[in-house]
Amino acid sequence: MTDEVWSVYAKRADFDAIAEECGIDPVTARIAVNRGVAEEKMRSFFNPGLSDLSDPHLMSDLDKGVSIIKEAIEAGTKIRVIGDYDVDGINSTYILLSGLRRAGAEADYAIPRRIEDGYGLNPNMVRAAKDDGVGCIITCDNGIAADDATSLALELGMKVVVTDHHQVPYRMDSSQKIETLPRADAVIDPHREGDAYPFKEICGAVVAWKFVIALYEACGIDRTEADEFLGNAAFATVCDVMPLKEENRVIVKYGLIAMKNTTNPGLRALIERKDLADKPFSSYTFGFVLGPCLNAAGRLDTASLAMDLLLAKNAEEASPLAARIVTMNDERKAMTEQGVNEGLALMEDYDLEKNPVIVLFLPDIHESIAGLVAGRIKETYYHPTFVITRGEGCAKGSGRSIEAYSMYDEMKAAEHLFIKWGGHPMAAGLSLKEEDIDEFRKILNANAHLTKEDFTKKIMIDVPMPLDYLVQHSNVIDEIGRLEPTGTGNEKPLFAVKDLPVLKLRSIGRERHFWKVTFPAGGTTIDALYFGDADEFHDYYAGAFGESEWQKALAGTPSDLRMTIAYETEWNVYNGRKTPQIMIRHFK
Repeated sequence: MTDEVWSVYAKRADFDAIAEECGIDPVTARIAVNRGVAEEKMRSFFNPGLSDLSDPHLMSDLDKGVSIIKEAIEAGTKIRVIGDYDVDGINSTYILLSGLRRAGAEADYAIPRRIEDGYGLNPNMVRAAKDDGVGCIITCDNGIAADDATSLALELGMKVVVTDHHQVPYRMDSSQKIETLPRADAVIDPHREGDAYPFKEICGAVVAWKFVIALYEACGIDRTEADEFLGNAAFATVCDVMPLKEENRVIVKYGLIAMKNTTNPGLRALIERKDLADKPFSSYTFGFVLGPCLNAAGRLDTASLAMDLLLAKNAEEASPLAARIVTMNDERKAMTEQGVNEGLALMEDYDLEKNPVIVLFLPDIHESIAGLVAGRIKETYYHPTFVITRGEGCAKGSGRSIEAYSMYDEMKAAEHLFIKWGGHPMAAGLSLKEEDIDEFRKILNANAHLTKEDFTKKIMIDVPMPLDYLVQHSNVIDEIGRLEPTGTGNEKPLFAVKDLPVLKLRSIGRERHFWKVTFPAGGTTIDALYFGDADEFHDYYAGAFGESEWQKALAGTPSDLRMTIAYETEWNVYNGRKTPQIMIRHFK
C-alpha cells in the first residue's frame, strides 16, 4: 500500500448561516467551504448559470485573431485547422472547423499522427498546407511551443493564428522567467503573461469555443448558435483533467445536459454503442466511458477516425465508425494492462531511494499508451513517473506527476537532451535519443528535492460522519448531489468513520474481484462496496486480525474484524427501492 496520511479539513465558516442562506444542509455548506468556495460566491456555486461565463474578448489577441480569420473568409482564403489527437484536440478541431464553415470559410483540418508526426504543429505539416493552397493556419490545443513551424508558415506567406491552453515556454534570465511566444499573427492562450482572462485553467476546446463565439459576433451570426458546441467543450474539459471549479464547473454542468440530448449523429451513435442512452450522465461518463473511446482512435489509428465520427451526417455513417472506435478502445485496454504489468515487473528491482523520480524504459510497448502506463505506475508508488518506449527514429515517453513535483519546470534541467517536449506541472511528453535515457534519469534525480513526506498521499476528509448519521439523515446523499459535477478540483465529498465492526463480507463481481462489506448503522445495516485491489484488501485485514477472523466474517458469524474507512455516499436503487450505500475509497 502507498503511504497515506488522513487529515480532516479545518476550514472555518458559519456553516449554519451559509446553509440557511443557500437552502442547503450545513454538511453541504462545509464541503463547499472545503473546496475553497468563498462565502460571497456560494449562491452562484449552488445555482450556476451560463451568464457566469467570462467574456471571450478578455483573452489577449483574441480580437486580432478573429479579424485575421474574418478577413481570410471574406477574401476566400483557404483556412486549415491544425489540432491534436486527444479528446481535447479532437473536440477543439471539431469546434473550430464547424464554426469556420458556419461563418462561410473554405476550411479543412489536419491532425498530426501520433507516431509519425508527434504532438502539435510541425514544419512538415506547414509545408503540406502550403502545397494544398492553404493561406491561413489556425491551431487549437497546440501551437504555443511550435515556433519553428509557425515561423516557417510566416516565411511561406501564410497567416498564423495560435489558440492553445498549455503553459507558455520560457527562458531564464537572471533568475527571471521570460516567456517565449511563437512567432505568429495572433497568439491566444490564457496563460500568457498579462492576459486579462480571469480563469486560466480552461482546456483547448474552451479556448476554441470562445474564439467561435467572438467570430460569430464579428460575422453577424447569433452568438447563441455557438451553444451547440457546449457539450464538446465540457467533454474536453473533463477528459483533459481541468479543475472543475469556477467557469469549468458551469461549462461541464450544462455541457452534460447538452451531450445527453445531443443531435450530433456521431455522438449519438457512440452513446448508444456504450449503452448510455437511458442512463444519467456525469463527469465519469465523459472521463471514463466516452473519452477513452475517442482517445483510442488517436492512440491506435488516427484521430481523423474520431473526427469522421463527429462530422458524420447521419446514423448510417456514424454507427460503423462508433463500433470501430469502441473495439479499438477494448484493444487499448488490453495493451495497457500488459504494459502496466511489464512496468511493475521492472519496479521490483528499481531503487526508489536513489532514483525517486521513476524513469522506466519499456521498449516494446506501444508509444501511445506510455502515458496511461506511467499514470498507473505513479498511482501504485506515488512517485513522479516517466515511461519511455522505442518510437520511430527515437525514444518517446510520457510522464505523470504528484503534487509536489512540477514536471514541466523540472524537465527544464534536461532540456538539452530533448528532440521535442512539453506539458503541464502534472503531465508531460518528450522525445529523445535512446542512448540519452540514462542521462535523463540522472539529471532529473540529481535535481529532485523531494522528501519522504512528498511521497505520502494526503487524503483529505470532508467530514467525519458516523454511518448512524447517514442512515438517519439520508437526505444528505441528495444534498451532496448539488455539488455536481465533481472531479478534479471539485472532488466527490469524502467522509470517514473508524473502528467499524464487520457483520458480513462477500466477494462480488463476475470474477469475484471486489468486496461487499456489511456494517451496523443506526439500528439497521448498510452495505459498503470496495472496487480496489481485492487481494490487497484481504491481505491487509487478514494480516491485522488473522485469517480465522476474516473467514468468520465471510461466513457472516461474529468476528473481531473491524475497519476504519474513508467513503463516498450514493443511493442503491433495486426493484424501485432506494437505500443508502457507501463506496470505500481508502481503508485502515
